[in-house]
Amino acid sequence: MTLSSLRRNNALILYREFVAAHAAPGTETLGLARQFAASLEISASMWSQIRSQKSPRAISDKLARQIERHCGKPSAWLDAEHEPGPVPDPGEERFIEMARQAYRNQNAKGKRALRTLVMEHLKR
Repeated sequence: MTLSSLRRNNALILYREFVAAHAAPGTETLGLARQFAASLEISASMWSQIRSQKSPRAISDKLARQIERHCGKPSAWLDAEHEPGPVPDPGEERFIEMARQAYRNQNAKGKRALRTLVMEHLKR
């Protein structure tokens, strides 16, 4: 993997983390790309070019250090390979909230039944 593609992939990991932290469960993520760009002190257009799949803009050394600084990452973090962590989608967040409400509204017998149901599905 080239340094350019590695930096782009890592920048996208940072963006997914930003979206996960700033998007309310079940809401559209419209405008978060612009907010992310502003948090990096770059233009929304530049961030769009970096994210582009057709012809992504390369991230220079200076820009890489700037991104790392604004995201609280150590120097050269963008230059090393990182596995993206699982980022929950809005549907998953809604399901977790529904499950939490269902669990809290049950007596002990109902809670055991819910746990049993989940365990059955995990075994499949």
